[in-house]
Amino acid sequence: MLRVVVLVSGGGTNLQAIIDGVQAGTIRNTQIVSVISNNPGAYALERAQKAGIPGFCISPKTFENREAFNKAFLAKLDELQPDLIVLAGFLVVLPREMTEAYSGRIINIHPSLIPSFCGKGFYGLKVHEAALARGVKVTGATVHFVDEGTDTGPIILQKAVYVEPGDTPEVLQRRVMEQAEWVILPKAIDMIANHEL
Repeated sequence: MLRVVVLVSGGGTNLQAIIDGVQAGTIRNTQIVSVISNNPGAYALERAQKAGIPGFCISPKTFENREAFNKAFLAKLDELQPDLIVLAGFLVVLPREMTEAYSGRIINIHPSLIPSFCGKGFYGLKVHEAALARGVKVTGATVHFVDEGTDTGPIILQKAVYVEPGDTPEVLQRRVMEQAEWVILPKAIDMIANHEL
């Protein structure tokens, strides 16, 4: 059984896709052991509670410095003993100690086809704003392993989504989530849990 910890900062729609996948059996041999957010007001924590999954908030704002936060964060992860850490809209840069300790066991979902519109400063709506400003006809999402860089780890899965005339960043964001993110993130977890990677 793959023990998964999901890290999330906001509403948790990708978390919900994972919860639904585990409950429906489309994500096999997987247990979500915990959800951790850096944001005490994250709706994702409520989603976790409704699904009976332990949720924790570890916010950098409650620590005297980043080092203390990183130490507490890593200690909580070590205590939970995850086989896989899933970043599902987690807006905190992971400390090197964490990427090293869990090398090859952290994955992230990014709302573009990497290497387009990724790296420092590209997250959330900013990605879709940039895609529309550039005039691309196809965008999508990427699941990749996390290394010490930003969106630089090996790619696991990608799925393309068409940009449609009149798209706003919000409309495009929703379509990318529905057609790509919620499809490939659960699939990647299932592949890892069942040694299909």
